[in-house]
Amino acid sequence: MGIAVFAVNLFSFGLSGLGFNIMEEMTIQELQEKMNSGELTARSLAESYLERIERLNRQGPAINAVIELNPDALEIADRLDRERAAGQKRGPLHGIPILIKDNIDTHDQMQTTSGSLALEGSIAPRDAHIVKLLRAGGALILGKTNLSEWANFRGRHSVSGWSSRGGLTRNPYALDRTACGSSSGSGAAVAANFCAAAVGTETDGSIICPSQTNGIVGVKPTLGLVSRSGIIPISHSQDTAGPMARTVADAAILLGALAGTDERDPATRFGEKRGLKDYSPFLDKDGLKGARIGVARKMAGTNVRVLKIFDSCIEVMKQLGALIVDPAEVPNFNKFGKTEMEVLHYEFKADLNKYLASLGPKAPAWTMADVIRFNEENKASVMPYFGQEHMTVADKKGPLSSEKYREALAKNHRLARREGIDVAIRENRLDALIVPTGVDD
Repeated sequence: MGIAVFAVNLFSFGLSGLGFNIMEEMTIQELQEKMNSGELTARSLAESYLERIERLNRQGPAINAVIELNPDALEIADRLDRERAAGQKRGPLHGIPILIKDNIDTHDQMQTTSGSLALEGSIAPRDAHIVKLLRAGGALILGKTNLSEWANFRGRHSVSGWSSRGGLTRNPYALDRTACGSSSGSGAAVAANFCAAAVGTETDGSIICPSQTNGIVGVKPTLGLVSRSGIIPISHSQDTAGPMARTVADAAILLGALAGTDERDPATRFGEKRGLKDYSPFLDKDGLKGARIGVARKMAGTNVRVLKIFDSCIEVMKQLGALIVDPAEVPNFNKFGKTEMEVLHYEFKADLNKYLASLGPKAPAWTMADVIRFNEENKASVMPYFGQEHMTVADKKGPLSSEKYREALAKNHRLARREGIDVAIRENRLDALIVPTGVDD
């Protein structure tokens, strides 16, 4: 199955002032049981979430997590209710409202813009593969979530959670605090009970950070477990979509719906034997018994408050039967930052140009150069807070056949894998490594 990275909430919060309704904290399984009994329908559930979004997303405490709603949502909900009544339940997500990040293609009435005014009005020519799987599984795609524009890879000093199309996403627990990016909208939407679960994307921390900051569960899957096709890219070496939910069980259900091979994404061939359609059998309350868990101490930072919480979590793991190896360091974890950025810039240009070209002749922009030009011509609305340094640097890069790119990629792979995490796992005979998701030094 590969390695999955989790971000799990460390605290239990109350959504004071947000009109909290216990129904909206129900798990996916609990919602299914109520729909099976007739106490709820997909339509009534969707209406409940839509009403909450209307009341709290842009009004009152303006969380601003949802950038666009699906105008066909209630019609789709009615169809899913008819299927359920006829005994045609598609799977564990049948009728469950899901929000997805606005860099994931949907071939419907909703736009896909990565939060950028440069792509405003862009309608994808086809569903992303993960959207196709969600629809086939009966999920109700309720709308799209805001994000850090271009998944936080436009300017060096970006405002986390802000996009020119969507504005600033706020943390529902403290509106003057960050929701973290780039999947800020997905994280805040789940925490604020705007949906049962959401889909985010990550290149480098964009699922994990919003999950820990908004007190939810996030999973960044192994590259190739979930298809990347139809997702506005930064880097094919690191990009992947993943589930964001209020419980580990819900995240496992959503991961099963997202995983699968895709002929448009060759990386998914490697996940064909490892990937599953149901991860719920691994939800074992005794699963830590006998597991060797390594603590990557040098990656844990120095913040006293974070370390206190981290150590308390380690104690809980011990109580649940884990064998803690402390420390179990990852060599070279801090030695490839420059070459990682080099790879990201090369791949951003190549991958984004390929994506934009796939949109067809009616696309608002056909190349990264077009986006850069639009941003310069519309500085007041697009760049009031930060620039587009990552884009301008990336646009000057050569092709992926360049020796500089290939050397940087090889160094990253060597230091991160063979001379990095693989060493820690092998020498300490580990089942897993743990580290705080936010060190806050």
